[in-house]
Amino acid sequence: MSKANAPQVAKLLREHAQRTALRGGNPYYRAKAYSRAADSLAALAEPFDRLVEEERLTEIPGVGEAIADIITKLHGTGTHPSLEKLRKELPDGVLEMLTVPGLRPEKVLRLYKDLGIASLADLEAAAKDDRIRKAKGLGAALQTKVLQNLAIVKGGEGRRHMHRAAALLEHAKAALERTRPQLRHVTVAGDFRRGCELVADLALVAEEPGPGKKPATLDSSDLKIYVAHRKHFGAALLHATGSPEHLEQLRALAEKNGMRLEPTGFTRAAAW
Repeated sequence: MSKANAPQVAKLLREHAQRTALRGGNPYYRAKAYSRAADSLAALAEPFDRLVEEERLTEIPGVGEAIADIITKLHGTGTHPSLEKLRKELPDGVLEMLTVPGLRPEKVLRLYKDLGIASLADLEAAAKDDRIRKAKGLGAALQTKVLQNLAIVKGGEGRRHMHRAAALLEHAKAALERTRPQLRHVTVAGDFRRGCELVADLALVAEEPGPGKKPATLDSSDLKIYVAHRKHFGAALLHATGSPEHLEQLRALAEKNGMRLEPTGFTRAAAW
């Protein structure tokens, strides 16, 4: 059986966090710890397998001995006894509701247990049918919040707040500089460099010494590392940071002036 990679383990750990938060009582601190560790796993700047093999998981921000044991088990088997136990308590769709801003675990549980709402689709239908407002302990304020924030969920899926992204990128940058000291000028790129409040892509650009090579991209979980020779560094930074719309506009402008925008920079378009 193939072992789970970092993105797969991060997804499982995030599910563990959500299900833990939904147990009721006061497990919130553990759920938050699992969630932060999952975020860190998604922004590794060195091979995950190596960290597991060398028993260095505790070097990852937010990963202590207990969570390292869980990660090791998830990596080796793709599951964990405590996660399997939690899966028997609630259907998968209930976890979706935790992505709605302002909808805390205790409210999600009430929506599920009292109204039978078991997914985002159920939640939207219940809010539009005015069923949340009429439920004891839920009310009109919650229904209004749900209707307002469902749009945020649809537009912000898979994104992190810029403050969390900053911490992940800082650690990734330090790890890359430590594990690949030959790289120079490691620079933050992507959505964060553009100042986006919600960050979808985590990206770094680094200069590689030696003979000029074409820029390369190293994918590590949710983190992309763009490596380029010094003369291509600016172009690599542009491609790693610019939005698809902005890059398309630049390509159109380049073509209008007889040029092409490539990952290596601007080149003169070949004459027909």
